[in-house]
Amino acid sequence: MVFTPSRGAAGSGAFREFLEASYRKRTLVHLAAGSQVPMLRNSIWLVVRGMVKLGAITIHGDDLLLGLAGPSEPFGEPLTDVEAFEARTLCDTDLLCLSLEEIRSDASLAVAMLQAVTKRYRQSQSLLALMGLRRVEERVRGFLELLATEYGQACEQGLRLDLRLTHQEVASALGTTRVTVTRVIGVLRQEGWLSLDGQRRLVISHLPPR
Repeated sequence: MVFTPSRGAAGSGAFREFLEASYRKRTLVHLAAGSQVPMLRNSIWLVVRGMVKLGAITIHGDDLLLGLAGPSEPFGEPLTDVEAFEARTLCDTDLLCLSLEEIRSDASLAVAMLQAVTKRYRQSQSLLALMGLRRVEERVRGFLELLATEYGQACEQGLRLDLRLTHQEVASALGTTRVTVTRVIGVLRQEGWLSLDGQRRLVISHLPPR
């Protein structure tokens, strides 16, 4: 592989502990799977539990996958200049809403937020690195490695992905077509690199459990 994702960012565990202590005192926003998260001009959302898909609509009306936000990861209008930016939950999700003023006035929160934004920045760079690979097969394999490394759950076969992305969403993230993604995933399954569990969740077999 030309592209190998890193195994997480330093400080994410500390930030999760910070969130655990914080959200006990706050009211979380619970959204069901498939819900759109409202963008607030002066506030940042933090994922406490669940997963959020970050995307946009192109000028041609196509959906564009820009990234994902999982536990302890931030997103929101203050963190993007992309027009028609939107966030939608991939599963039942609990979110914490923090105002910019609150972040600025709390040194511990500001440092923790910097660590979380750094993790998201690294993810964005990893996605850009994937786009530089010439072969679509390498892009798809690298994208699934990235997801498994960041969000996968350890199992006997390797790392299992609980999140569900359609082949079209993967294609939009990698600048290819749904048909091509379907073909590549079929090849990866034949090779034994990729499999499906009993609930049809993807399992990346060659990556060691974390």
